[in-house]
Amino acid sequence: MTTPTGAMAATIRLFLPALLLLAACGAPEETGDDAAPARVEVAVVEPAGFGERFVLTGTLTAERHAQLSPRVDGLVARVHVDAGDRVETGQALVELDPAVGRQALARARAQVTQAEAAAREAERLFAEARRLSEGQYIAASQVDARESELGLARAALQSARAGAREQAELVERHVLPAPFDGVVAEKLTEAGEWVQRGTPVLSLVATDRVRLDLRVPQERFAQLDDDAEVRVYADTLGDEPLPARIGARVPVTDPAARTFLLRLLVEQPGGRLLPGASARAEIDLPADAPALAVSRDALLRQPDGGHSLFVVEAGAGGDDAGAAGPVVRQRSVRVLRERGDLVAVSGDLQPGERVVVRGNEALEDGQPVAVAGP
Repeated sequence: MTTPTGAMAATIRLFLPALLLLAACGAPEETGDDAAPARVEVAVVEPAGFGERFVLTGTLTAERHAQLSPRVDGLVARVHVDAGDRVETGQALVELDPAVGRQALARARAQVTQAEAAAREAERLFAEARRLSEGQYIAASQVDARESELGLARAALQSARAGAREQAELVERHVLPAPFDGVVAEKLTEAGEWVQRGTPVLSLVATDRVRLDLRVPQERFAQLDDDAEVRVYADTLGDEPLPARIGARVPVTDPAARTFLLRLLVEQPGGRLLPGASARAEIDLPADAPALAVSRDALLRQPDGGHSLFVVEAGAGGDDAGAAGPVVRQRSVRVLRERGDLVAVSGDLQPGERVVVRGNEALEDGQPVAVAGP
């Protein structure tokens, strides 16, 4: 065997790395068809039975809130309540000194007694005149005069009795009763003060029923009706939902804000809501058009601002004929409304199809997948 010369050995050492690199480049690569399918999780497309939901914030107000004032002028004798006290309908809240009123009542009752006596005397004289007229002892004109006097006496008696009833009512009005069940929000007077009609002495708030006043964009006016589902979340109660219903839609738009007043009546057993506190309302509108519901995780944001998702299809047929497993197809959809983790969409999509909800970030159209899920 001929031993290579030094020059030949040097040539071999020079070209050996290049030969090894060429052999490596010529090795067959793993094709896309041989790559392992991407593992994904899917969910089934279903009809969307929900409509749009929007959230608004407002202030809780009492359905009944009254500034109470005395029904007569007078001196405050006693104040039976203080701020924060709960009261019932008819309970005495403030008493005025009734001494002067009782004296006037006694005078009115005395006038009634006097009028009753005058009426009885007029009746006696009229009866006597009639007997005398039967024997023609007096003229008929005198009988008529006695009858007129009797009528005047009876009228005076009715007037005296009405005056007595009026004065008795004024005496009763020296006591200010609670017009409804509630809580005294403010005490504005004390014993010894002189008060007049129309001057507030107490502020009373009914806490059994409250309402939430909201300012709603004007374009929502036609959408809100009795079919809307409403829930109220008061800041003082955390995340506890309270059922509510629409009490009034005031059809007057604020020209500056382009809003109208929506008043919600809140059902709150136990009177736990505080008038004046803030709250938010979730309003669910009925669905106005058919749509399909998909998981929020299935949506992918497109560069143009739209949305797309991947639908799992069978491997056989189309460009993927002969494929051993399912593949995914990318489809564009339009988002209509949202509800929690679900999104109502429209587009090239059918109920019962499966969309990818996990592992869709790096997928490509037509890529084989291994499905986990329904």
